[in-house]
Amino acid sequence: MSGSPQDSSPSLSLVPSEEERAMREAVFRIAAGFGPAYYKKVNAEKRAPTELWKTLGDAGYLGVHLPEEYDGGGLGLQELTAVLEETAAAGCPLLSLLVSPGIIGTILSRHGSADQKKRWLGGLARGDLQISFALTEPNAGSNSHKITTTARREGEKYIVNGQKYYISGVDECDYLMLVAKTGVNDRGRGRLSLLMLDPTTPGLTMVPIETALEEPVKQFTLFFDNVEVSTDRLIGVEGEGLQAAFDGLNPERILSAAVSVGLARYALDKAVAYACQRTVWSTPIGAHQAIAHPLAEARIKLEQARLMMQKAAALYDAGLPAGEVSNIAKLAAAEAGVFALDHAIQTHGGNGVALEYNLTSFWFLARLQLIAPVSREMILNFVAEHSLGLPRSY
Repeated sequence: MSGSPQDSSPSLSLVPSEEERAMREAVFRIAAGFGPAYYKKVNAEKRAPTELWKTLGDAGYLGVHLPEEYDGGGLGLQELTAVLEETAAAGCPLLSLLVSPGIIGTILSRHGSADQKKRWLGGLARGDLQISFALTEPNAGSNSHKITTTARREGEKYIVNGQKYYISGVDECDYLMLVAKTGVNDRGRGRLSLLMLDPTTPGLTMVPIETALEEPVKQFTLFFDNVEVSTDRLIGVEGEGLQAAFDGLNPERILSAAVSVGLARYALDKAVAYACQRTVWSTPIGAHQAIAHPLAEARIKLEQARLMMQKAAALYDAGLPAGEVSNIAKLAAAEAGVFALDHAIQTHGGNGVALEYNLTSFWFLARLQLIAPVSREMILNFVAEHSLGLPRSY
């Protein structure tokens, strides 16, 4: 499907290879064996989908993009997007896969020391480790330069104080990759660094955030009160953590697109099946243009979004600039996911809100993709400034 991340030119086949098709079918088969009923069950039990996670890890699908020397597949982001898309299409979207092997694995692959890679990458690839990412803060939002959580160096350790907001899966993670301010540059902006810490470290308090999401990965506010982190947990160079974090943010956008594309497929498949068998008058309701046209439009939006997502992953794997296309793919896919799910619910009529049809349980997850990890408005700001050359608005 793609070359290695070291290739000098992008490779994007418009026709799936046999290898890609086989991988997609295998991942879908595994996830569909669990399905939306399992996803709903673990969410109700307020726990991670560990059985599905272990099955995918044992089969080698969690680390398809990570280096082979650390038990990864040695492939690229194109393959990981396929895994995320197929799990979501089977009714088991895995946000932990986006964060832990996706963002964290990518950052560690590029910026971790040899010892750090040996310590953490293998566990991520096998599914033995879960690592959360602590970036956002209540008063920073999309402006990472306003981060106020500090890490002050004292000898062979850092002392961390501050607060993080909307941090995913901290209750289930083994480690937490923290973005903290370790100084100020000559423009008065914070010099940020990446630190890996144990979430059970004294002084770290986590408070759950109640949300409308029906999603096993829970959200937390984190409070750091003189939390100690040894200096060997610094990832990359002190003060250059924002640049390292950005190496995980384009994959985050692309992988978010994969979740949305998968949800769109899931919703559209259910809507089409229902429209073909549901008969109210003389023909199935899918014969009526009021039903058929929105579903056809959903298919068009889905295919457009998928193509942009694949293009973004191919550019990223080739080491070429992927910021613009990653943002476009993320927004296109988010809108396609919401559109498809909304019209799938509408196609089902009253049954669309019946829990047994497993549609509304994904609504807020699909809608979230228009807000996070980067909002629709910030993507439009990015395209307006960087693609069109319009004056910066913020």
